[in-house]
Amino acid sequence: MLTGSCNCKGVTFNVKDGGQSVSACHCTQCRKQSGPYWASGYSDIESFEITGDVRWFAASKTAKRGFCPRCGCFLFRQTYVEEDMSFSLGIFDGPTGLELQKHIFVVDKGDYYKIAANVPQREQ
Repeated sequence: MLTGSCNCKGVTFNVKDGGQSVSACHCTQCRKQSGPYWASGYSDIESFEITGDVRWFAASKTAKRGFCPRCGCFLFRQTYVEEDMSFSLGIFDGPTGLELQKHIFVVDKGDYYKIAANVPQREQ
């Protein structure tokens, strides 16, 4: 089980199954939200135990992003049609034991950094 929180500890959560499909997304939305890219994993929605107030931003026609309304920490991303949710890898309290499996949306990557070649890359 992984345990995480926002910066102010107003939102805490557990992911029971430890997460799946660990990726770094380089799309424009993720870069604007988090800097160079958003590193995340995902899990079935039933695996989450969330405590605190999460606010949701309708980021697109297909997905919403969850954040803490007090400190603004970007926590989650969920599509409107799937039964899973992505979570930020940067918000865990302690080591995760997870490893990056792929880079996605590399066609949108910023020009101010390079992607290490040892992890698979997808254009979209």
